[in-house]
Amino acid sequence: MADRQLGIGLLGAGHFGRFHALKLSAGRRTRLVGLHDADPARAAAVAAEAGCPVLDQAALIAAAEAIVIAAPTAFHFDLARAALLAGKPVFIEKPIAATLEQADALIALAAERRLPLAVGHIERFSAAFQAVVGAETGGRALSWEAVRAAPFRPRSLDVSVVLDLMIHDIDLVLALAGESPTDIQAVGAAVASDRPDFAVARLTFPGGRAATITASRVSLVLERRLRILGTEGETSVNFLDRTLATLRRGGAEPVATMPGSGIDRGGWTDHDSLEAEHDSFAAAVLDGAPLVVDGATGRRALAVALAVEAAIAAG
Repeated sequence: MADRQLGIGLLGAGHFGRFHALKLSAGRRTRLVGLHDADPARAAAVAAEAGCPVLDQAALIAAAEAIVIAAPTAFHFDLARAALLAGKPVFIEKPIAATLEQADALIALAAERRLPLAVGHIERFSAAFQAVVGAETGGRALSWEAVRAAPFRPRSLDVSVVLDLMIHDIDLVLALAGESPTDIQAVGAAVASDRPDFAVARLTFPGGRAATITASRVSLVLERRLRILGTEGETSVNFLDRTLATLRRGGAEPVATMPGSGIDRGGWTDHDSLEAEHDSFAAAVLDGAPLVVDGATGRRALAVALAVEAAIAAG
């Protein structure tokens, strides 16, 4: 079935919803059967650009084979529940829902109906993350330090920076660590909106391993970095420069002050992560392929993100 396209309906045509619309309409394994948005003018504009009709919610769910939800977080649960009850596989942009109770209900409903439920943690599909996973390491990882910062833009302000930006790195750290944290501490503050615009979280894992994750949407500059410290050295990743360097035993580039150790340097060529994400969802629906980020994985990231928000509020 590799040549068949999945007919997808899009619920939500805002800033990122527009990107979904354009990619779905031109996808190798997807076709956009229509879209719906609460703002009729916005829906009409994006539909004209993507070459698809505007349909009301019920008609769109009925017409589509599967549903992509790119509406604000507050609407994720109701929209996903309606689609699942109609028997349609669902892809939800991160976060999976606004609360853990809502996430649990969606996961249970998808399991009951035997329907794929995917969550849009797009970084899992990036060439950068694949390069990190495939790189030689500095021994067993003991600490992760992630930074994701950008100048202020007045969008996605319905959620805090934790659910807007930090949740990407929460998901990546959880994937790299292979377990959930046992303790979470955090600080943050609202600077340009009524929700926290920057946050710094410290996650402690079983056995004492730890991660520090910094996210800001009120930064002076754009930053995107990851540092992994391990038993034999470290890996440093600059996502903006597309560079990766690992100091480890037996590394290729000798280090004069560390006999036996060296530096491996590398990088990657970016690909279209959103297209890869759509292809993966289509493969799950059409071919029965496993989901890369399923509902349970999305819930784990949400649980940590909500704990970070709670720690900020308590502090």
